[in-house]
Amino acid sequence: MWYHIYEAQMQASAPFRAAALAALQMRPALNGAGDSMAMRQVMAALEMASRAKLTHVSQPFGINSVMVDNREALVVEEVAHDLPFGRLLHFRKDIDSPQPKVMIVAPLSGHFATLLRNTVKTMLQDHDVYITDWKNARDVPMVHGRFGFEDYVDHLIGFLEFLGPGAHIVAVCQPCVQAMVATAVMSERKHPCTPRSLTLMAGPIDCRINPTAVNKLATDHPIEWFKNNLISTVPFPLPGWGRRVYPGFMQLTAFMAMNPERHMDAHKTLFKHLVEGEDDEAEKIKTFYDEYFAVLDLTEDFYLETVAWVFQEMRLPLGRLKHRGEPVDCSKITRTAILTVEGERDDICAVGQTAAAHELATKLRPHLRSHHLQPGVGHYGVFSGKKWERFIYPTVRTVILSME
Repeated sequence: MWYHIYEAQMQASAPFRAAALAALQMRPALNGAGDSMAMRQVMAALEMASRAKLTHVSQPFGINSVMVDNREALVVEEVAHDLPFGRLLHFRKDIDSPQPKVMIVAPLSGHFATLLRNTVKTMLQDHDVYITDWKNARDVPMVHGRFGFEDYVDHLIGFLEFLGPGAHIVAVCQPCVQAMVATAVMSERKHPCTPRSLTLMAGPIDCRINPTAVNKLATDHPIEWFKNNLISTVPFPLPGWGRRVYPGFMQLTAFMAMNPERHMDAHKTLFKHLVEGEDDEAEKIKTFYDEYFAVLDLTEDFYLETVAWVFQEMRLPLGRLKHRGEPVDCSKITRTAILTVEGERDDICAVGQTAAAHELATKLRPHLRSHHLQPGVGHYGVFSGKKWERFIYPTVRTVILSME
């Protein structure tokens, strides 16, 4: 029902956005009359109106070049491996010297992998970078079946097999759990493609530690409440019509509800920049919200299993998680270096929740363990921004190089 209401609202408001955009395009014909304060306010309001929408298509990464060894290397984004629910993107560079092969595991939590654009661009300096690019569930036809927690893990294992022996994992946020499970499963099997290093960044390994508002929301209601109130059916004629999903627009609403004042202030600031002709500053805000308002749906199976297994039952830290019927034993991780990264001000994944991974890998030798707590950053600052680039990334790079 929610999905049908949402689609109806989007279609009903489309003519108004189109009219606002058409009016904006008439500005050059005003021959200078548009420079008055009143007209600038009108134009700014029209632009704000034209942007009042969500999109369901990923924004481009837009990484065309990167500095490698003091020279500019061209970057080509290509699909290396394609599966129904996700694909592995490769950022191929025109360089001759080999670099460590790294798979960045992007979260499947309502946004596209491009949210990690800064993570990718930073790591491209010293690494051969791949990233998991999860597909919008509303675009996946029912013929492809279910996609749940265990399927996510199997995708990671399949991607590592495609990359071959010697790859490294950098997991960001929610998939830290699945990345650790995949590593444990492959370690127990003595799989030749087990990752050499596993970097876990701001992920909910053990949500019992310093519970945040996100953790409390997950435990305030039984799993049936989430199923009855947050799951909708993709409407016709979308490609995935009939599929049960947790809609991206509902996840975005939940995110924004956690800090509505910040988003309101950001849009007030955007309006001010537009009125005053501060195009560069306005563009920064528009770029962020173009990304933030690009949402994707999660399958019902993946969403409910993640809520239940990770946030409510804490199966991994309690030793109760199974993969395809077999217990997941993190003590089998003995040759993969583990780095955990946390942000001091993270209000989504609190300090201690990611570092708990070290307590699970009980047989990992001390020289293969590292932890980095970054002062003064919140959740997004762990993998994006100046402190990520200046302080966190060098640690990640060092751990990867130490295992080459």
